[in-house]
Amino acid sequence: MNDRFQPAGEARALDVLSALAQPSRLRVFRALVGAGPAGLHDGQIGDALRIPANALSFHLRALHGCGLVSLQREGRFLRYRANLGAMRGLLEFLTENCCGGEPCDGVAEIRCAESAACPPPPAPAVRRR
Repeated sequence: MNDRFQPAGEARALDVLSALAQPSRLRVFRALVGAGPAGLHDGQIGDALRIPANALSFHLRALHGCGLVSLQREGRFLRYRANLGAMRGLLEFLTENCCGGEPCDGVAEIRCAESAACPPPPAPAVRRR
């Protein structure tokens, strides 16, 4: 299992999926993914998505609480970044038993520039028979 995700089983995966199951939060997360490693200030997100500041704060808190976004204080502003390592970990958790443990052909790989926001994937686990 991906150490960047560290799920406590299904409960952790459900927390993350639940956070994304709300339209505004999904739009916020996608905007942060699109912003890349630079991230966005909360005001930039609110302006771009036309979400009022109080509602945006609520949604960002939910995304941060489940580990999908990180935040950094910059003076009076908060900069948010998508935690693509957490998203990758969730996808690895969801597809852990894909194809009965055999290599899968035709399964798309997540590709993004390696950075703090998107660390390289862990080395594949060696399966013992």
